[in-house]
Amino acid sequence: MRVHRALMCAVLLTSLANVTATAGTLTVEVRNVRIAKGQVRIDVCPQKQFLSDACPWHGSAPAQVGTTSVTVTDIPAGRYAVQAYLDENNNSKVDQALFGIPKEGIGFSNNVRIGLSAPKFRDAAFDFDGTSATLHVKLRYFLGHAGPEQ
Repeated sequence: MRVHRALMCAVLLTSLANVTATAGTLTVEVRNVRIAKGQVRIDVCPQKQFLSDACPWHGSAPAQVGTTSVTVTDIPAGRYAVQAYLDENNNSKVDQALFGIPKEGIGFSNNVRIGLSAPKFRDAAFDFDGTSATLHVKLRYFLGHAGPEQ
């Protein structure tokens, strides 16, 4: 009986050890990058952290005119939104002009249009299955040159 119990415990522990949360890779193809200066930065955000600096997953890559790919790893399955920006001066924030108008290019998943108010999570949200996915985000500019896709 003891051998049987010990064997059952070993099988159970082995099974539990093999159960892991799925975490995958998200690649974001950021389009309409207007200058090869600075970094293209992205944040992958659950609803509670959307439009804040508290998003748990981040990535960046040197800016390339046109399209810059940014990859973020170890993202568990869930519902998220991506916020992206071209950090032209490498200060790790979106620079703003009068009334909070962004000086640098910004964009969101689902290419949500940016109007007089911030985009809503439900409009930018997508489901990530925890394996791998590629999204396309187009940067939009409010000041200066509009970028190669205008």
